[in-house]
Amino acid sequence: MANKTSFTEDEWTLLLESPMIAGMAVTAAEPSGLWGLLKESFAGGTALSQALSGSDTNPLVKSVVSDFTTGEARGAARDGLKAKLGDSKPAEIKTRCIDALRQVSALLAAKAPDDAVAFRNWLKQISQSTAEAASEGGGLFGGGVKVSDAEKATLGEISAALGV
Repeated sequence: MANKTSFTEDEWTLLLESPMIAGMAVTAAEPSGLWGLLKESFAGGTALSQALSGSDTNPLVKSVVSDFTTGEARGAARDGLKAKLGDSKPAEIKTRCIDALRQVSALLAAKAPDDAVAFRNWLKQISQSTAEAASEGGGLFGGGVKVSDAEKATLGEISAALGV
């Protein structure tokens, strides 16, 4: 099984960024205001928490999440995301996130083939949970749809990028 020592520093940083990237792609597909953004961000954080405490969590996923709990790793991921996405518009963010997920998929295939399927499925689940976290197109008191057409299309792009 792969772990942090299986990857270069830059590759590991990409893996640290990947859960956030999976959620950000969906959020950028159809920004849903402050409350929607908070709900969608919380969905990503919940996925990290569940992966850390899950007894059946893939070891590479658990290793990434465990490392992410350190300030150094969170800082590296934050700085990497700033470099990739800083000053971008939502459409550009979505495109860059999809491209980054393709890179993650290729990296997993090359360096962690035994963990690749589980890791890719975990990222797909994060994007799905993010899409379902907030209704789109409704008003302050509800309405709208659970997953918008733009989010559905982005989920398809994410699945294609990850090969799942």
